[in-house]
Amino acid sequence: MTNIQNIRVAVDAIVFGYQHNQLYVLLIQQKFGTQESYWALPGGLVKNDESLQDAVKRELKEETNVTVTYFEQLFTFGDDVYRDPRNRVISVAYFALVDPSKLTIKADSDAEHAQWFKINEVPSLAFDHNSILKKAIERLKAKLTYEPVGFDLLPKEFLFSELENLYCTILEKEIDRRNFRKKILSFEIIEETEQFGSSKSGRPAKLFKFNKLKYNELTNKGFHFEIKFA
Repeated sequence: MTNIQNIRVAVDAIVFGYQHNQLYVLLIQQKFGTQESYWALPGGLVKNDESLQDAVKRELKEETNVTVTYFEQLFTFGDDVYRDPRNRVISVAYFALVDPSKLTIKADSDAEHAQWFKINEVPSLAFDHNSILKKAIERLKAKLTYEPVGFDLLPKEFLFSELENLYCTILEKEIDRRNFRKKILSFEIIEETEQFGSSKSGRPAKLFKFNKLKYNELTNKGFHFEIKFA
């Protein structure tokens, strides 16, 4: 007996941004036929002749005008055979971390609007996209403790207090700032610059930058980035 499949493969992009001490996610608003418009993660069906990575980059560019050089595969969603009421669709989700200040978003393709949403203000999304987003947030929180991914969300040069606030915001907990600073500086993967930024205390504070080459060099020698919180 021949088993004829009628399954489609899609990709979805979870793009996180961070600014003003808030974590954001990029969403699009879509409308198909007579259905009501709904908010969703950028994404769509994979073409027959393209890779999954190419598909997610294309969909993101077409729907939001955003180009991301690096995506990490998050998870494959398809156990719920009715996750898309139109067809049986398996979605491979990818997530990326960006600095929103460097991007200009613009809805196009089948997207009516594209917008950054604060994580705690995300509306009810299409399909199972709220569940996909939840898993992406869990992955981001975990990665912050064992990879220096937080620097991807910050400007190239940043105040140390901004790095501290990023961890507090995303992990949703207060940290021992003195120990955190001591720990991060001990890794020797960030450098103090000669530039100053504004500080709420009134005293100008020097800006720092992440030395990715130094991090890669240390990693090749067995270095493990690890930040633990009680």
